[in-house]
Amino acid sequence: MMLYRAKRSPALTIPKNLTGLETADTKSIHVRGAPNAQVTLEEFGDFQCPPCGKLAAPTKQLEEAYGSQLRVIFRQFPLPVNVHAHAEEAALASEAAGSQGYFWEMHDLLYREQEVWSKAADVRTLFCGYAGMLGLNLDRFEKDMDGAEAKQRIESDQKLGAALGVHSTPTIFINDRQIPSPIVIASLRTAIDAALQAQPSP
Repeated sequence: MMLYRAKRSPALTIPKNLTGLETADTKSIHVRGAPNAQVTLEEFGDFQCPPCGKLAAPTKQLEEAYGSQLRVIFRQFPLPVNVHAHAEEAALASEAAGSQGYFWEMHDLLYREQEVWSKAADVRTLFCGYAGMLGLNLDRFEKDMDGAEAKQRIESDQKLGAALGVHSTPTIFINDRQIPSPIVIASLRTAIDAALQAQPSP
């Protein structure tokens, strides 16, 4: 029942043939930051995962602090309904928002409001409310939540995570190397600094 807590295991590394933007159609990958950034932070996350929620705002602060040196990739990894009952529907909501160009806005909103919707009986109504707050076309949003494309994008990320050995959230890679748990913002900053220092001199 505590799957969101990472187990002690050898750190994972993303193989060269499964790295970053090479893993799928770039339109289906959620990337924030400069395309040519020196460091890539790639997260496999679950919107209902408390540790993921606690990392969301500090990670965005890292994006602002490092500017063009850092880009962030988010991968969908909702845990089963017996662990997080609304995680998959939240992932679908983010993908539906993404179809209208608002993935990251919904990503940030879902984490910010995590404590509210995680306890709700009718999350669909809340998610539609969030979509309205973002100014989305609500009819399209609901259709996209139920559509095959959103489900396929989530399944694609889950298959990639399984292939890499991901079994809990958050699982974060910095330049294709997994950050050991427990993940705290200081360890991410240290890993980013080390990755920048490891860059070849121009």
